[in-house]
Amino acid sequence: MVFLLSLFLSAFLSGVILFVGGMISSKMEVEKESGSAYECGFESEVSARVPFSLQFFMIGVIFLIFDVEIVLMLPVPLTLWSKGSEIVLLFFFIFLLLLGLFFEWVNGALEWKK
Repeated sequence: MVFLLSLFLSAFLSGVILFVGGMISSKMEVEKESGSAYECGFESEVSARVPFSLQFFMIGVIFLIFDVEIVLMLPVPLTLWSKGSEIVLLFFFIFLLLLGLFFEWVNGALEWKK
């Protein structure tokens, strides 16, 4: 109990110190030219920012979410031998996964739009 209390207290104090340090530190003004691309001393002819498709981003986020959930299911076969109550939790977890997949399918997040 003492360990958890000291852990939470040190995390809280670290956060407070970082917050106060950020408030006290001087604010540096950003000039317009410091944010622009530099090409050998000449003005850039094309934009440095390339448009990025939101569909790629959404598919990537969906992949990461489901990938983490699959990793959470990897130790399940080892725990099924110990108790029978975990199988109910496993079915609930799989139900939540399928519910999320169905929700994304209904909303069209899995379809590629042209």
